[in-house]
Amino acid sequence: MFPIRDHNPSGRTPYVTYGLIVANIAIFFSYWSLFRDDRALSAFFYDWALIPALVTQGDGIPGLLTSMFLHGGLAHLAGNMLFLFIFGDNIEDELGHGRYLAFYLGCGVIAGLAHYLAAPLSPVPTVGASGAIAGVMGGYLLLFPKARVDIFIFLIIFFKILPVPAWILLAVWFALQLLGGFGAQGDGSGVAYWAHLGGFVAGMGMILPIWLRKGGPAYWNRNHGHPPHPAMNYADTTRIPRIGRKR
Repeated sequence: MFPIRDHNPSGRTPYVTYGLIVANIAIFFSYWSLFRDDRALSAFFYDWALIPALVTQGDGIPGLLTSMFLHGGLAHLAGNMLFLFIFGDNIEDELGHGRYLAFYLGCGVIAGLAHYLAAPLSPVPTVGASGAIAGVMGGYLLLFPKARVDIFIFLIIFFKILPVPAWILLAVWFALQLLGGFGAQGDGSGVAYWAHLGGFVAGMGMILPIWLRKGGPAYWNRNHGHPPHPAMNYADTTRIPRIGRKR
């Protein structure tokens, strides 16, 4: 199951969110040709990815920032950009463009530090925007816990688009990262669970003062836990037509 859209588009154009998506895509395709040469790709990631062992040695610190604009493949890129597109616009609307960019980058750096602290001697390059996007998701959970998010469920031959409150989706996602973080040692998954967890907690922590200034639980009550924008009605567009029996 994975999210495909939320029901509350932002009240103004999310220029930073769109810019981050364009930047990630453009950077990815700038080194796309290196995927045909493992040695060249490894050298590129050595220079620009986050490598905890290098940070421990006092080198590679810029990788805390540069790594969040790199991805290890098309699926990795597409998944991250989908999550950013769904959750980023409402956070940008609440924070404003400049503060949102600082928030996003701050979450990404803290996510990288969490990954580093979890495995400070790891020589494995780490890339991806998921730590920063996890921060956006953490902020979304605190501000808009009851916003409806459409998830696509696919189980072999069964598939359905189902709207669920954001807190359910994000709580399940966080729990899976937590389970993965404690069980990932030596599993070869290649997933930076602690970066995801660190980014998510950082996002909630940085949004907390803003939520409190807005009234805390009173802010939820005013907007019923949704973004303060009219909701879209996708009921007529999410029905999957039944295929009749052929005669």
